[in-house]
Amino acid sequence: MTLNNSKQKVNDALGTPVEIGIAVMWRVVDTAQAVFNVDNFKEYLSLQCDSALRDIVRIYPYDVAPGVDTTGDGLPDDGSLRGSSAIVADRIRETIQSKVENAGLEIIEARITHLAYAPEIAAVMLQRQQASAIIDARKMIVDGAVGMVEMALDTLSANEVVQLDEERKAAMVSNLLVILCGNRDAQPIVNSGSLY
Repeated sequence: MTLNNSKQKVNDALGTPVEIGIAVMWRVVDTAQAVFNVDNFKEYLSLQCDSALRDIVRIYPYDVAPGVDTTGDGLPDDGSLRGSSAIVADRIRETIQSKVENAGLEIIEARITHLAYAPEIAAVMLQRQQASAIIDARKMIVDGAVGMVEMALDTLSANEVVQLDEERKAAMVSNLLVILCGNRDAQPIVNSGSLY
């Protein structure tokens, strides 16, 4: 049988509220335990699923976060609800299984069916993700621009196209970095006179 529990709001390892839902495939393997050990095995299973879900979600951050130990070995790792969903689902299944063993139930599989930031922080977290992506993109642009400037200066010196003193090199580096790192196309200015 399949149990599709409703979405729950749970705080992750960093205290960020997330919404998560699971579907659990299960079967009765000991009918005597299912009837005599618990009052209503379906309701019992549902409650244990909610409890196990909360226990496991509190161990993981939504996204990979520095300094968080999700395996319990005392060392930070890259575990997260979003990136390690198969591992998280397996841990949820194992936890549910340990809780319903005495009710004669076997948990065949548990799957995460829904995972999202809670509505009250979803917009802010989206802005945070976008800001992080912009910073990463800018870093890549700057790294590439610095490499291109170094290559341009080395090529000009090696081919002896032009001899630049330190002040002109600085001006050229500044101009190239502005052009390469800017958001707009360059608009050159033709200088008909001397710089000095």
